[in-house]
Amino acid sequence: MRMIVARTLRQAGYGDAEITEATNGAEALEAIARAEPDIVLSDWNMPEMTGIELLRTLNGRGSTLKFGFVTSESTAEMRDQAAKSGALFLIAKPFTPETFQEALTPVLG
Repeated sequence: MRMIVARTLRQAGYGDAEITEATNGAEALEAIARAEPDIVLSDWNMPEMTGIELLRTLNGRGSTLKFGFVTSESTAEMRDQAAKSGALFLIAKPFTPETFQEALTPVLG
């Protein structure tokens, strides 16, 4: 999934972006603390810590980091939880480069 997202980001025009990957939510939390990224694209379902738990943990630490989900599923409840927790978007598979452009352009410019 991470490889597909990275390829789609390149196709969407974000080929110059530096991408840091994490294999689970806890690793992502550590990577975010080290790298201070411009934006986080997170899966919803991850081992160690889910994406929504990651977002809520960041919020609890006072983070104002731009955050969105790229996931294989999308229910109305998930979208509602994401929005209430401060996620800027939720991209669900199947996605295209245009899907990423539509979600990221308002956030990154």
